[in-house]
Amino acid sequence: MFDPITNFDLSILEAIQRTMKCAFLDKVMPMITALGNAGIFWIIIAVVMLFFKKTRKTGLMMGCALVLGLLFGNLTLKPLIARIRPYDLPGINIDLLVEKSSEIYSFPSGHTLASFEGATVLMIRDKRLGIPALVVAALIAFSRLYLYFHYPTDIVGGIILGVLFGILGCLIVNKGFAFYEKKKVNTSL
Repeated sequence: MFDPITNFDLSILEAIQRTMKCAFLDKVMPMITALGNAGIFWIIIAVVMLFFKKTRKTGLMMGCALVLGLLFGNLTLKPLIARIRPYDLPGINIDLLVEKSSEIYSFPSGHTLASFEGATVLMIRDKRLGIPALVVAALIAFSRLYLYFHYPTDIVGGIILGVLFGILGCLIVNKGFAFYEKKKVNTSL
């Protein structure tokens, strides 16, 4: 009925519903997915890190990565690709556990994108923070599948772009700091 990729994605979503759906996860997954709403969990972490000299650079890196994801993922790719969400496909009847998204398009998953941007930066900067952050990011990504808001390929796209923007955020801030330090040294001579 659908294209091969959508059929493949739907078969995975249906398998999740068939094998994992239960009262416990029906309560927990909406709470987990809420952590990723508007990237707020990761934004809060980045902002808090800005207040402490020891973590300021990491906070800037996370902020930079999150802005890249917003610009290129949510504001560019989503409307460009314009893939409708799985729950909006014709013939799909699913009882949603949370309200429908105000964003009508699904690729890439913004929750997953922001989560892997934040987790990647934390992993690069401090594995003690990065490992738990990756676990949280993976749980948020899975919650989007469980709740039928995204296709598996939306999640994979969000992970790939999130890691890429996390790395780019680190590189951009490192370049900025190197430029500033070089300029500071040159002006003091």
